[in-house]
Amino acid sequence: MPGFPHLLHTVLDTPDVRGLAEFYRQLLGLRYRQGDEPAAGGTADDADWLVLTDAHGNRILAFQHVDHLTRTTWPLPDVPMQMHLDLTVPDRKALEDQHSRALSLGAELLFDRTDDSDEPLYVYADPAGHPFCIFVG
Repeated sequence: MPGFPHLLHTVLDTPDVRGLAEFYRQLLGLRYRQGDEPAAGGTADDADWLVLTDAHGNRILAFQHVDHLTRTTWPLPDVPMQMHLDLTVPDRKALEDQHSRALSLGAELLFDRTDDSDEPLYVYADPAGHPFCIFVG
């Protein structure tokens, strides 16, 4: 019987590859894959594909250039989410700390369900419009 495919990484489309990669690098504490680091001196680049890894070099997220990306209108149904990332934190204090961090990095708050005693959460859009959740889990 053949084995199963292995998930290499999740790829997010974006008009600003470096900008979105940097958002998630800072939010999740990831690293650039060797060779994908920003140019010296912080000069702008025209990267069309970047990969972020964890501290062990495992690929986590990749970013691919697209000329145009229609943002989700969630919770309105006009343009559905299609997919989103779920991120967890250990407790409510961490949830509030990460909420502040996400907003300071450029996330847009879409939904606040922190009043739910079973599963408090926030839903955001990243700078390119991809939704993601942070919740206590």
